[in-house]
Amino acid sequence: MSAEPLISEADFKFSMRHLAGAVSVITVGDGKDRTGFTATSVSSLSAELPSVIVSVNRASSSWPALQQYGCFCVNVLAADQQQVAQSFAGLDGRKGAERYGNAGWYRLKTGAAVLEKALTVLDCKLETAFHYNSHAILVGHVCAIEIRQGIGPLLYWRGGYHQLPAEVDQNRLSKALGQ
Repeated sequence: MSAEPLISEADFKFSMRHLAGAVSVITVGDGKDRTGFTATSVSSLSAELPSVIVSVNRASSSWPALQQYGCFCVNVLAADQQQVAQSFAGLDGRKGAERYGNAGWYRLKTGAAVLEKALTVLDCKLETAFHYNSHAILVGHVCAIEIRQGIGPLLYWRGGYHQLPAEVDQNRLSKALGQ
């Protein structure tokens, strides 16, 4: 039997760019130890015990802070927060606590930084982390939630940021769903 051909890293990354995803900023740490990263790899895990999963590269500066502090906040970005996404992705050269400079922040239960005017925030206690190759899959128990209404999400698709309208036309949605 012949071995299946390996998928190249470049082909895999190109394929994944076709998945539209909500843009989140994951915040962790305190004071000058604050850091964080931009992620589209956030998903709900369980509603029974509210929890989420987030993927992080273990070479990231956020990984040691996650291990040290044991909590993080998922800040799902609103359509008007692209500059925050770019800052936490390191596109403007900011690192660590410098990434927090262009937005307002406060804290909820865990003490992780919460972005003012985020679409929604999930303040999480780190329950466990599974290692898989270069990444860790974080399981976060949601300790607090805040939701902002009347604004659309910031999305990442095909290597760029996109926006959806805040309100979907309910007639079009009903027709699309066959109702």
